[in-house]
Amino acid sequence: MRSADDVLLLIDLQYDFMPGGALAVAHGDEVVPVANRLAQAFSHVVLTQDWHPAQHVSFAASHAGRQPFETIALPYGEQVLWPTHCVQGTAGADLHRDLHVPHARAIIRKGHHADVDSYSAFLEADRATPTGLSGYLRETGANGGAHGGVKRVYCCGLATDYCVAWSALDARAAGFEAVLIEDASRAIDLNGSLAAAWEQLRAAGVKRAQSAEVLRGAA
Repeated sequence: MRSADDVLLLIDLQYDFMPGGALAVAHGDEVVPVANRLAQAFSHVVLTQDWHPAQHVSFAASHAGRQPFETIALPYGEQVLWPTHCVQGTAGADLHRDLHVPHARAIIRKGHHADVDSYSAFLEADRATPTGLSGYLRETGANGGAHGGVKRVYCCGLATDYCVAWSALDARAAGFEAVLIEDASRAIDLNGSLAAAWEQLRAAGVKRAQSAEVLRGAA
């Protein structure tokens, strides 16, 4: 079992990101069994869930004449317009039925503000609105509260170049060590976004690991 100072963050393992989903990530379903194996090695697991209102600003359908994967300027910056996905209460927003993490301690729902997108598990896309995850992690772990809480955040899920990368980068910015588990994640890779994400992650000091390495460290 890994140290209680470590947390596994399983990101957006939902049907709309799986093959056949509204915003499918190629081979996204292959992540689920890897996530299950990893979760067995962590006493502390947190899940995230994309959770949009039906008329979310990031949906192409919310902008007349716009198509998915176009970009527009919004008050908080450039926004990719996505197919309508992970709408609150729909089957597409459900976590994959084969995800088996009964000991997960929390679910962070993100993207629930209608006027701002949210890739990161820590901050909305306006880079100002927190989800509360940083505070939660600081108050949990082996020595929570005044003693420091969680030290390392292991990130994986969907998609590598968006929600997983942004979460790992924000974990670093919040003062945690961060590791992105490559084979437990899959990418969209929109216009070179995967290579760009890995360069940002490297520059920020996010470590790149394989699930076998992480599991060996738990032995």
